[in-house]
Amino acid sequence: MASHLSVSLSTSSSETSIFPSTNRKLAVLPTAVRTFPILSKGRTIKKTRTQMINVAHVQPPEVNRPHCSIRSTSFNVKGTGSTTSLDEEVKVDASGMEVSIKLSLSSTDAETDDSASLSIAVIGATGLLARTKIFPALFALYYSGHLPEKFGIFGYSRKNLTEDHLRAIIAPTLSCRIDHQENCEEKMDAFLKRIFYLNGGYDNREGMSNLNTLMEEAEGKFGANRIFYLSVPQEALIDVASSLAEMAQTQRGWNRVIIEKPFGLGLFSSHQLTTSLLSDFEEKQLYRIDHLLGRNTIENLAVLRFSNLVFMPLWNRSYIHNIQVTFSEELGMQTSARYPNGYGILGDVVHSHIFQTVALLAMEPPVTLDGEDIRYEKVKVLKSIRKLESSDVILGHYEADSGSNFKDKDNPMPTYFGAVLYVDNARWDSVPFLINAGRGLKKNRVEIRIQFRRVPGNLYNKDGGHMQNLATNELILRDVPDEAILVRINNKIPGLGMNLEASELNLLYKDKYNVEITDSYEQLLHDVIDGDNHLFMRSDEVEAAWNILSPVLSELDNNNVTLERYNFGSKGPDKAVNLWAKHGVQWLDD
Repeated sequence: MASHLSVSLSTSSSETSIFPSTNRKLAVLPTAVRTFPILSKGRTIKKTRTQMINVAHVQPPEVNRPHCSIRSTSFNVKGTGSTTSLDEEVKVDASGMEVSIKLSLSSTDAETDDSASLSIAVIGATGLLARTKIFPALFALYYSGHLPEKFGIFGYSRKNLTEDHLRAIIAPTLSCRIDHQENCEEKMDAFLKRIFYLNGGYDNREGMSNLNTLMEEAEGKFGANRIFYLSVPQEALIDVASSLAEMAQTQRGWNRVIIEKPFGLGLFSSHQLTTSLLSDFEEKQLYRIDHLLGRNTIENLAVLRFSNLVFMPLWNRSYIHNIQVTFSEELGMQTSARYPNGYGILGDVVHSHIFQTVALLAMEPPVTLDGEDIRYEKVKVLKSIRKLESSDVILGHYEADSGSNFKDKDNPMPTYFGAVLYVDNARWDSVPFLINAGRGLKKNRVEIRIQFRRVPGNLYNKDGGHMQNLATNELILRDVPDEAILVRINNKIPGLGMNLEASELNLLYKDKYNVEITDSYEQLLHDVIDGDNHLFMRSDEVEAAWNILSPVLSELDNNNVTLERYNFGSKGPDKAVNLWAKHGVQWLDD
C-alpha cells in the first residue's frame, strides 16, 4: 500500500539530487517554499545537501485571455531509482492571477524497467578471491543465461593494469558447464569484452567518482542497476563503503552492496561497522556474504522442513534428542594473516556459517518465503540461544608437522571450536545442538545429523537382549564429501530368524541428478541480482551472533583460555568426546 510522505522544496543554487523536468518550451522561474504530499511505494526520500525546484510557466500566446499551463516536476529518490512526478494544471485569468490548480501524481520505479542494464563493480578485482571465485561465478551466470542482456563488469583496484591485462588474468580461471559446453570459447570472448578496468588509486572518493563516470559511460541513458562487491581488507571497508555511497551510486536504478566476512572482529568493531554502513545505506541494500551458506544443503533445509509432512510434526523436543553440526577440513591455514585479533575459526566459520545453520534448523515457519520473513525468524532463534558457559566450550589449535606451511607458533589461534548450544524456547527446550568445527582434522566433512529419541517401550529391546544396541533413527544432511540425504532406520535382515540392523535410505545427489552442482558464489550472486536476501545476515543477526560468542571472546582477550592441542590430521581435541558424553550424546564419526 502506498504511503504519504511530506516533502519540503526550496530554492537553492547548490547541487541537488532532485531534478526538475518539463515537457514543453518553458520559461523557468524559482518558487517560494512549498510543502505537499507525495505518494511512494514504501520508499523514503533521503535528505541531500540541498534541494531545489524550478516551476515552469507556459508563456501565453495572448496575455488578455484566460489560459492554462502545466507545471511538471520529477523527483528522483536517492539510491532507489524510484521517481515521482508532480503535474500541476494551472488556470490563469485575463489579469494573470492563478484561479485554480489541479494536482496529479505518478511514480515510476527503475527496478521494474526491463530495459535497465546491470553494472557489477568488483572492488579489489586483482585479489585472490576475485580471480578464483567472483569472476568465474559471474561467467557461470552469464553462460547459463542468468545475467541480463545488458550488463557490464567493472574491475577496480590500485594496480596499474590495462583492461586487456585484467582480461588475460581472468581468462584462465573461467570454465564452461561440464553438462553443456556449447559455444564455450565464443561465450568466454563475449564475457571478457564486457569487463572494464579502473585503477582507483589511493584516494577512495576520487576513485569512486571516476568509477561512477566509467559506469555511466557504459550504461548510456537507460535505467541502470548496480552491484558493488567489496572484496577489500577489513580495515579499508568503512572508507571504501562511505566513498562508494557518496560518489558511485546510481540515481537511475537500485544499488546493492556485497560485503565479505568477517563482519567485524567482535561485538564492538561489528557495531562500529554496522553503524557506519547504515549511515550510508539502507539495510535492504546490504548483502553480507558467506560462501558456505550458498551450498545446496543449506538451501534445502527449508524445503525439507516445510514441504514434507513426514518431518514437520517431528521437528521439536518431543521427538529429536540432539542435533549435531559438523564442519571438518583436512587443510590448515595461516590464521594470523586473516584474523590478526586472534579469533581464528570463530570469526571465519562459527559466527556466520555455523550459527546461520542452527538458525535455519531451529526457526519457526516463516509467514512467507520472503527474505525478510525468514530473517525475522532466524534472529529470534539467535536471540534465544543460551549464554555459553566455558565448561560447554572447547577451543583447540592443531600441532602441525615440522615441514608444514600452516604453523602458527608465535600467535596460535583457535582452529577448532567445539560447543553445546541450547535454544531456550518451547520447541527446543533441553535439546542440545552440538557443534564440531575445525581445520587440520582427519577428513573433509560437512554435515548436519538430526538424531531422534528412542522408541518408547521398544518391543525389540526385550527379546533376549541381543538387540539392545539398535541405533536410533537419524536424518543426515551431508554436503561434503558427497552431497546426500540419508535416513537411518532399523530393518530386518532377510532370512530366518529375527535379526535386525541399522540401514540407510540413501539419496546420493551424484547418482540421482545428472547435473553439475553450482558453486556457492554463483548461487549467492544470483540471489543478490534477484534481490533474495534470506541467506545474507541482517544487522541484528550479526549482532546477535556476536553476542553468543562474546563470553568466549572475552576469555580469549583476557588470556583465560588454554587452547587444546591436537595433532594435524586427527579427530580433534580428546576432550570433545567427554563434552558430548556430558550431555548424553555419543558423537558418531562414520
